[in-house]
Amino acid sequence: MKLATLRDGTRDGRLAVVTDDLKLAVLAPITTLQRALDDWAEAEPQLRAVAERLAGGDDDAFDFDPAECESPLPRAYQWADGSAYINHVELVRKARGAEVPESFYSDPLMYQGGSDAFLGPRDDIPVASEDFGIDFEAEIVVVTDDVPMGVSADEAANCIRLIMLVNDVSLRGLIPGELAKGFGFFQSKPSSAFTPVAVTPDTLGDAWDGRKLNLPLLSFLNDQPFGKPEAGVDMTFDFGQLVAHAARTRPLGAGTLIGSGTVSNKDADGGAGKPVAEGGLGYSCVAEVRMVETIANGKPSTNFMRFGDRVKIDMLDDAGGSIFGSIEQTVVEYQGADQ
Repeated sequence: MKLATLRDGTRDGRLAVVTDDLKLAVLAPITTLQRALDDWAEAEPQLRAVAERLAGGDDDAFDFDPAECESPLPRAYQWADGSAYINHVELVRKARGAEVPESFYSDPLMYQGGSDAFLGPRDDIPVASEDFGIDFEAEIVVVTDDVPMGVSADEAANCIRLIMLVNDVSLRGLIPGELAKGFGFFQSKPSSAFTPVAVTPDTLGDAWDGRKLNLPLLSFLNDQPFGKPEAGVDMTFDFGQLVAHAARTRPLGAGTLIGSGTVSNKDADGGAGKPVAEGGLGYSCVAEVRMVETIANGKPSTNFMRFGDRVKIDMLDDAGGSIFGSIEQTVVEYQGADQ
């Protein structure tokens, strides 16, 4: 089952059920996705009944347009992003000559991001200055039901209700100064954008093993292939572990978003990975290719994103169809509150 939130002039949009091929949609009997998640046991059967009618031909169906979508949850009670792919962490630290602490291999990194103003999947990315070091990050995200405090990883995995992709926008030039204060990210993590639809785990078939999504995550920068790493490979911490980590000392409310962090693979020989143009799996953010360049040459040669640059993030099924719909965004200069 695939769910989208359509723009309707309200903060939380209007929930719709979408066909598997992303061509048609119909309004759901429940107005918003958050309301559905608040009582998932009752809402899911209603939504599935609508999905079945839609698949069989529903007279109320209309053409589905991703450009008319908000992110499935236009705002959420909680958005916590992990760093499950240690290759990404190793590259970041190696580029600046730092070792990876042993604890990083047994205890996930996680930060709490802003969740009150997500961007739509086709919205521009407004940034005040190119000097901020504008970057995209292609990731997998799960949406949970209520999660009790102190759950095991197996119990946490059973609380996953929906899956989608995210562009976790980062301002790399602001990160070092914020981390140096010892209090984490804030200004360096502006609004994120999620795919047009969120899908239930059963929709993914064998690609979802209950804790990992085993498909390539595709990213494109200015229409050129940038990354195609396997999301199920080199994932040190699976989603059961990430959700359990987030719930270690507090319960998580229904509609909590937990991210995988930048999807990142090692090369076949165990190295840092090669660009797609050189036959590699590429990268899921600009920072990684800059790290590889720094390790190899002493300095990076690839620029961070500029105004006018375009990013696309997608994932395809075995038949080549988009599973979640694509995130397609352009970086623009922020002109102020009146723009």
